[in-house]
Amino acid sequence: MDKYKSIGAQLVGGNKDTGFTASQIYYLTHQILKLTSHLESHSEDYSSQRGLRKLLGKRRRLLIYLSDENTALYTKVVKNLGIRGLKGR
Repeated sequence: MDKYKSIGAQLVGGNKDTGFTASQIYYLTHQILKLTSHLESHSEDYSSQRGLRKLLGKRRRLLIYLSDENTALYTKVVKNLGIRGLKGR
């Protein structure tokens, strides 16, 4: 449970509502980091590669939605997570 507390501490505005778009992006980023570290040692795990691609696509769609709805929050989330922004947004 301490990993979720550390993610909750990073959330923008302290909003721990899991339905909040920024919260979902933070949780997906945490899962993506876990899968990436797993794939560094198990490079031929194709099921995990597929799962990683699905998570990346879901996070990308959420980032597009957030950039359309709230640009200021989008830039804050991207900056806090240290991920690249979307092309042309």
